[in-house]
Amino acid sequence: MNSSSIYILVFVQLWLLSLPCRESVCIPSERETLLKFKNNLIDPSNRLWSWNQNNTNCCHWYGVLCHSVTSHVLQLHLNSSHSPFNDDHDWESYRRWSFGGEISPCLADLKHLNYLDLSGNIFFGAGMSIPSFLGTMTSLTHLDLSLTGFMGKIPPQIGNLSKLRYLDLSNGFMGKIPSQIGNLSNLVYLGLGGHSVVEPLFAENVEWVSSMWKLEYLHLSNANLSKAFHWLHTLQSLPSLTRLYLSNCTLPHYNEPSLLNFSSLQTLHLSVTSYSPAISFVPKWIFKLKKLVSLQLPGNEIQGPIPGGIRNLTLLQNLDLSENSFSSSIPDCLYGLHRLKSLDLSSSNLHGTISDALENLTSLVELDLSYNQLEGTIPTSLGNLTSLVELDLSHNQLEGTIPTFLGNLRNLREINLKYLYLSFNKFSGNPFESLGSLSKLSYLYIDGNNFQGVVKEDDLANLTSLERFFASENNLTLKVGSNWLPSFQLTNLDVRSWQLGPSFPSWIQSQNKLTYLDMSNTGIIDSIPTQMWEALSQVLHFNLSHNHIHGELVTTLKNPISNQIVDLSTNHLRGKLPYLSNAVYGLDLSTNSFSESMQDFLCNNQDKPMQLQFLNLASNNLSGEIPDCWINWPFLVEVNLQSNHFVGNFPPSMGSLADLQSLQIRNNTLSGIFPTSLKKTGQLISLDLGENNLSGSIPPWVGEKLSNMKILRLISNSFSGHIPNEICQMSLLQVLDLAKNNLSGNIPSCFSNLSAMTLVNRSTYPRIYSQPPNYTEYISGLGMVSVLLWLKGRGDEYRNILGLVTSIDLSSNKLLGQIPREITDLNGLHFLNLSHNQLIGPIPEGIGNMGSLQSIDFSRNQLSGEIPPTISNLSFLSMLDLSYNHLKGKIPTGTQLQTFEASNFIGNNLCGPPLPINCSSNGKTHSYEGSDEHEVNWFYVSASIGFVVGFLIVIAPLLICRSWRYAYFHFLDHVWFKLQSFRSGVFLPKLCKCWSTNG
Repeated sequence: MNSSSIYILVFVQLWLLSLPCRESVCIPSERETLLKFKNNLIDPSNRLWSWNQNNTNCCHWYGVLCHSVTSHVLQLHLNSSHSPFNDDHDWESYRRWSFGGEISPCLADLKHLNYLDLSGNIFFGAGMSIPSFLGTMTSLTHLDLSLTGFMGKIPPQIGNLSKLRYLDLSNGFMGKIPSQIGNLSNLVYLGLGGHSVVEPLFAENVEWVSSMWKLEYLHLSNANLSKAFHWLHTLQSLPSLTRLYLSNCTLPHYNEPSLLNFSSLQTLHLSVTSYSPAISFVPKWIFKLKKLVSLQLPGNEIQGPIPGGIRNLTLLQNLDLSENSFSSSIPDCLYGLHRLKSLDLSSSNLHGTISDALENLTSLVELDLSYNQLEGTIPTSLGNLTSLVELDLSHNQLEGTIPTFLGNLRNLREINLKYLYLSFNKFSGNPFESLGSLSKLSYLYIDGNNFQGVVKEDDLANLTSLERFFASENNLTLKVGSNWLPSFQLTNLDVRSWQLGPSFPSWIQSQNKLTYLDMSNTGIIDSIPTQMWEALSQVLHFNLSHNHIHGELVTTLKNPISNQIVDLSTNHLRGKLPYLSNAVYGLDLSTNSFSESMQDFLCNNQDKPMQLQFLNLASNNLSGEIPDCWINWPFLVEVNLQSNHFVGNFPPSMGSLADLQSLQIRNNTLSGIFPTSLKKTGQLISLDLGENNLSGSIPPWVGEKLSNMKILRLISNSFSGHIPNEICQMSLLQVLDLAKNNLSGNIPSCFSNLSAMTLVNRSTYPRIYSQPPNYTEYISGLGMVSVLLWLKGRGDEYRNILGLVTSIDLSSNKLLGQIPREITDLNGLHFLNLSHNQLIGPIPEGIGNMGSLQSIDFSRNQLSGEIPPTISNLSFLSMLDLSYNHLKGKIPTGTQLQTFEASNFIGNNLCGPPLPINCSSNGKTHSYEGSDEHEVNWFYVSASIGFVVGFLIVIAPLLICRSWRYAYFHFLDHVWFKLQSFRSGVFLPKLCKCWSTNG
């Protein structure tokens, strides 16, 4: 360009700048197009309120950007990914903020549109696929449809948008990546990653990417590249590629290339990546990426030590090797990466100690070594990491006291530590002797250690920035003045098992930002002040359980309870139940002394349906009938009314609880038949009506309508009739307890259909939860199902491992017939109790196949035959009772059977250890009755009495009266003589006469 041309260009630019600015006024046809586009959208938050006919200038509408000269619509910014409701668990708020509906084809009429961002919305129209008409919008240079709910296949028409520089389609797509994407040679950013619940994206090759010479960012997460054998060489040919994301991908096992030159790659993410065939090591080509700044390899099942080749990556600033299986100590090579700012080795099966060489990592801002088996003390060299902002050493085996240097770093430099996680180790001493001066500390987690001592006001005075404080399960005591006001304002406080009492801590009322408060088991012996309810009305989760709080809530509450989750269980509260506001989601008042009826609580002052989902009123003194007002509580998921004094029939309106998953009303005095209203509660997973006075038969619809049931407990009622075969349709059933009723008939042979009691389909989750339809992750045990079960002869509350328990208890009924052979198909069953019935026939031969059995009780039946030898195969058996049947033969030998008490086999015709009766060589056996402190064998008692009476009536008079004795023996002499004469004609008169005269 010559000098004259430059002068002309400068003159034109100066002239344009000198022109007066004018306001853009949108083109009417484009305004109409935008209004048509809006008509197909769902806008629950009314963000597009400005899009209307009265507001004629669409260039001022929300999310619209026009050209400053031509007034054409150039850009639409309608994303929801940065909504004000940025909470992963608040789905409802997010749904109310984001756009929905469909993307109208009229959008293609905006011929000058070059920027379209609809990310983070919830579009489920257009057949769940990206609308193909977008391929006609050839003016686009920026298209972002990430996280918009679109699934299906990526339309090949996207390849027509040759001007695109930015394309993000990260969603749940499936099928083959269209090769037409390769036409987008101007792309700088390409995002095709996402998550598909059906199948991942698939590519036989990635040759289509080789034409994208300008590509700097490539996101291919959740893609199956197992057939793309040359993917590595293809990608390394991209000269501008700096960031590569292949998380959750399936990659081919790649032979190490002799020449590899990723000259520009700075970021590599291979988290949760698998190889075909599988490998368990870090591919060596990664260590040749000398310009890497960020390397993420979490969740890859890498085994062995952390590879030494990592020392070659000297520019690394971010390194994530978490969730692997290194089974080694932290290698010295890591301590040489001086530029590291973030190091995550959590959950990697690391052991050993933390080296003093840690002091070399002076640039560290974040260090996470949590969930390992690290031992020893915190090295003093950690004090040199003055840039450290976040330190997580939780869930290890670290011990000793908290080093004082953590609090003394201010003597060297201004301290930056904001996040400190030391939970669940073996630390001891008083932590605040070291931590009390961390003035910038925001999050402090020290729960689950062995800390002890007294915490005073001065220990907490400098923690002015503290927001979250979790210190539960330690032996700490807080001693502060009655007028103490903390220097911090907390949002989360958990001091469970501290000593705070006996008075209610008044300082808690100053914490007006609290959303989570747990002061359970803190020795409070006081009533709850009225002012506390008002001061802490903003707390979402509120736990004061396991204290000695007393008084009547209705007298201290001016307004209904409004906290979302309230746990006041295991206290000494009394009187009537308190009123609730519509905002409460969970309420636990169990194990108190609330009395009277629950009529007012359940039925009064309800203008609109209550939002409550979890209600626990167990173990109180509530009485009367259960009110029939449950229609006002439609969102209930769990109801626990056990161990009260309720009488009468089951309330019919409880059948209106369509979301009900757990119902426990055991240990009351309810009467009537099995509640027919439960037909409508198809979501039930746990039903406990035990220890009541219910009668009638168990209806067949129980198995048909309640097919989601995992726990069915009807023990100690008066149910009669047969066990319905329809119960076998409950394929998820893990616990069936029908003991102590009047059930008759045969045991259904279809029990083999209870597939959750087999090893193949048995649950591996230790806990069973009842969860609302729109699940919110509460920070508590709320929703965890617990059940009282009589296993191994005693009653225990099963809660934390209930999901692993499988049990059938049909004991103490009037069941007849044989034990069905099909029951032995339940090879995942742990506990089987058929005792105290009238069962006959042999023990099924296949019982040895039930390899998970821990307890068998067949006692007090009429079983016959021999004990099957296969029973000795049950290696987990810890209880066996076969007493009082008609079993015979030798007790099978095995490692388990001979360890049981002899009383478990008495009342049969058995022999061999553990019985003291030896089995004779001719096969005869002897009945060993033994002794039973609970039973009297009246046959032997009557025989003994008969002997004594016979002796007294017949023999005794002969001994006393001589004339009677002579007459008696004379009679015997005569009978003997007649018999002998009749038999052989030969008699012995002298012998007989001699015997009679000498009597």
